[in-house]
Amino acid sequence: MQETLFDQTTLNKLNRLTLIAHNVRSGVLKGERRSAKRGTSLEFADYRNYTRGDDLRRLDWNVFARLERPFVKLFEEEEDLSVHVLIDASASMDFPRTEGANPDHHKFRFAQRVAAGLSYIALGTGDYLTLTALYGEGQNRSWGPLRGRGRTFAVLDFIRELTPVSHLDFNRALKDYARRNARAGLLVIISDLLAVGGYQDGIAALQNAGHEIAIIHTLSPEEVAPPLAGDLQLVDVETGINQDVTIDASMRDLYMSRLLTWRDENAKFCAKRGAHYATVETSSAWDALILHELRRMGLVR
Repeated sequence: MQETLFDQTTLNKLNRLTLIAHNVRSGVLKGERRSAKRGTSLEFADYRNYTRGDDLRRLDWNVFARLERPFVKLFEEEEDLSVHVLIDASASMDFPRTEGANPDHHKFRFAQRVAAGLSYIALGTGDYLTLTALYGEGQNRSWGPLRGRGRTFAVLDFIRELTPVSHLDFNRALKDYARRNARAGLLVIISDLLAVGGYQDGIAALQNAGHEIAIIHTLSPEEVAPPLAGDLQLVDVETGINQDVTIDASMRDLYMSRLLTWRDENAKFCAKRGAHYATVETSSAWDALILHELRRMGLVR
């Protein structure tokens, strides 16, 4: 994953970005993260313990001489931000997987790439990163919370080894995450949102815990415009339930109409809740999503 994701051109672009939180609950951080600029303010705010990967130029050598322990100086514009990246690891994300399908359209692979890009930005700007694959039923896999660019290869290795395998109660998984992860921050969910029980209650629980929410809604081109026709038996990959259908022009039009309505409903729900929402097809370039769409939404700068 390192070689295919981080060519030098993309790396240079990501190096210039910072993740932005606008509405993290007051009092959770040491102070409001009021600016994307880091290190330009002269107003001292606090100290924190040095961790591997921190800029040595930020060490307070006078404090080190007195206490023989390394501390890094924080300024008002450098208050710590917790970044949470959640990847939907349910079986529906393992699509398309049919013979002849374009591997670059695979939803989970696309989610991995976006998560890797966001993780690189967060670690590079000193944010505390937690990355979690949601499997449900106490089987989630998490990395972090850790900080520092020196941990980049470790998180990329973690992301690369993830696979989608399970049926997921998405609402329950989000509620469980809200309950178990105390430190609020910017929380990005990468998912196809194909959950029988929905996701809305889980989003509410996360917001009640103080998180600022961003949803990256991923669908493959094969889902947006299915290349299917005739009498078929469709199988739900998570529940195993079969459904006999006949796909003709009118059925295809009905499907497209309902898909657009569903996306609009997701966008309206997020707007009402004050959550960020971006819908993307996996045929798009993952880095364009970060560099353009998330920047337009104000999540990166």
